[in-house]
Amino acid sequence: MKCLLEIRTYRLKPGTLDDFHRAMHERAVPMLRGKGMDVVSYGRSDHEEESYHLVRAYASREALEAEQAAFYGSTEWREGPRSALVDRIETYLNTLLWLSPEGVDSLRALNEPAR
Repeated sequence: MKCLLEIRTYRLKPGTLDDFHRAMHERAVPMLRGKGMDVVSYGRSDHEEESYHLVRAYASREALEAEQAAFYGSTEWREGPRSALVDRIETYLNTLLWLSPEGVDSLRALNEPAR
């Protein structure tokens, strides 16, 4: 069975990377995982100083849409870390691709987030 991988890359506003990472690591990722989302990898990108990534795995496109709608529509998100993250984003891009569960696990193991 394949997993649908969502790769979200962010270009952050200058000087905001450390605060963005702190909000992501301390607040958003624990919240995502607490809601059952499979966060495979997140952290600073190696190629540009103000870039960041978030990779999540889903069973299907329908699961992605349902889980994200429930999460991003929640009061917990809107009144929680939303502004600490969204206010620091200049642009972002999503890419979806299918990968084997073994490939997802390999990506997960290779990309432990910087603390």
